[in-house]
Amino acid sequence: MTDASRTLTLSKFRHSCLLVELGEVRILLDPGGFSAGFESLTELSAVLLTHQHPDHLDAGRLTTLLVSNPQAEVIADPASTAQLAELGVAARAVNAGDDLSVAGISIAVYGGRHAEIAPGFPTPPNVGYAIGGLFAYSGDAYTPPPEPVQVLAIPTAAPWLRADETVSYLQQVAPKAVVPVHDGMLATTDLYYNIYRRYATEQDIEFRVLDDGKRALF
Repeated sequence: MTDASRTLTLSKFRHSCLLVELGEVRILLDPGGFSAGFESLTELSAVLLTHQHPDHLDAGRLTTLLVSNPQAEVIADPASTAQLAELGVAARAVNAGDDLSVAGISIAVYGGRHAEIAPGFPTPPNVGYAIGGLFAYSGDAYTPPPEPVQVLAIPTAAPWLRADETVSYLQQVAPKAVVPVHDGMLATTDLYYNIYRRYATEQDIEFRVLDDGKRALF
């Protein structure tokens, strides 16, 4: 269900770490090892984790972050939840098909599988989150959200990624706007951004680059 009464604001803290704000509700996604600037955030309602790869989950800094945000619920795939439990961090395990609510904001969990990296290379569970019917982020996968959304986060570059698959993904979901993420290993993002911008423009989809640490209103 879309909660159109709340304003959607996004902030990026490098790579795939995003702060989603819907009204006064603040939800942080994937604070990982390539990310920076999220450590000082406060008043978080929840922290959502798509999977346990270290560029999406920096357990040490997450533990420190939770000291300043004791009210924040941690929600994650089962493998990340088990990893955090070993560090004494309580997290709620979710799977594809789960529907939950954080501070009155609906969240649909979808996906379940990480994109294949290489034949025989092990991959962990991976879940995506559709938040408030407005924004969706699939982690390391091209799984479309279970409902239409206004804003979609698309991956930029990764060992498991092909640019043509990212283009097909944004065309399939066809949101009003896309924001590129998963770009922390690149020396320059221009090549990939220009490819995705071209195809987004062809579909009248806004291509919006988020400046690290700055709030963007949608």
